[in-house]
Amino acid sequence: MDRLIYTAMTGAKYLLERQATLAHNLANASTTGFRADTVGLRAVPTTGDAAGTRVFTVETTTGSDLSQGPLISTSRNLDVAVQGQGWLTVQGADGNEAYTRNGSLQVGPDGSLQLPNGMQVQGTNGPITMPADAQTVTVAPDGTISVKSSTSKQPNTIGQLKLVNPPLSDVSKGLDGMFRLKSGDPADADPTVKVAGGTLEGSNVNVVESMVGMIGAARQFELQMKMLSTAEQNEQKAGTVLGA
Repeated sequence: MDRLIYTAMTGAKYLLERQATLAHNLANASTTGFRADTVGLRAVPTTGDAAGTRVFTVETTTGSDLSQGPLISTSRNLDVAVQGQGWLTVQGADGNEAYTRNGSLQVGPDGSLQLPNGMQVQGTNGPITMPADAQTVTVAPDGTISVKSSTSKQPNTIGQLKLVNPPLSDVSKGLDGMFRLKSGDPADADPTVKVAGGTLEGSNVNVVESMVGMIGAARQFELQMKMLSTAEQNEQKAGTVLGA
């Protein structure tokens, strides 16, 4: 009974967290460049002389699904999608580099190239600023940004997107949805990473799979609660027998 209570109690707790993770994924099914969160559970025995019969359920692998999402053509000059593996570089809220697959670039009030959330896009030589009289913007496959203004007939290069491709095992997802190197160091630019202009990468969340997962987690949670109820009934019956 001891093992039953602890297994069911901790199992129910982490099933609720799995539900929250799946709900978060579903909420971001249409978010550009979103990477689905993943969670795994396993049972482990507790340690200590007085707790040898107790077993807990714990999260064992929490990470992200880093597979590529669908590419969506937008025909917008400032939309870019990373082709294959790789990341765009932005400046995080803490001032350090962060990495994203969201290529919906915007021009901020100060002329800097930004994401919709206001994070500044980084180039190979620092932040990229758009000229005030820019009329036509072109992003080359290597991330080079060329601008044709009202005063120039030929396009001028204003910068190159910093595209990186660190090993996937070295990156982790933060609470802000951005990825960073686990070491905290900036990644080196990778010239082999290519982007597609006029295209955005959609979320890689599988809506059907997430819905099925939520239904399965709900049923498993009900099972854990029934196990707790069974343990309570067994304890009551045992108390009645011992008291007789």
